[in-house]
Amino acid sequence: MKISMTLAACGVALLAASAASAEPWVDYTPVKGAMHATTMQVDPNHVDDYLVGLKKTWLPGEEIAKKKGLIDFYAIQVKLGGDGHSGNVLLLEHIPDLALLEPNKERDQAMEKEVFDAMPKDKMDAQVKDFDKYRTFVSDDYWTGVEFSK
Repeated sequence: MKISMTLAACGVALLAASAASAEPWVDYTPVKGAMHATTMQVDPNHVDDYLVGLKKTWLPGEEIAKKKGLIDFYAIQVKLGGDGHSGNVLLLEHIPDLALLEPNKERDQAMEKEVFDAMPKDKMDAQVKDFDKYRTFVSDDYWTGVEFSK
């Protein structure tokens, strides 16, 4: 009897949930652009080293991308505590228009030149090789936002 009552309650809950499903453009509106989130697992003894290295390698590229309008926001987040498996450093970029992800040879090569002018390729490669001793990529995701209707 208890099993029958539980199954009936679950059935009613499922029907209610399906009857109240949200509709895009009615209940919420997709937001243009996307947040690019790269999650890293960095040896806790090297997080400071990694952050200093990112200031030399990642930040100049982000500033160039922002100046060129490819992103309008970037940030680095460090997890407090953590389980050691899901990542403890998060690199964020907001891409205002997904069309900006399309390849553009002239733009991309010009940006690469600017980045390597800020830090020569051999120094960049050496820094990245050093990173590989204590960091692991966990995920590389694109997230889109929504706004709720009033």
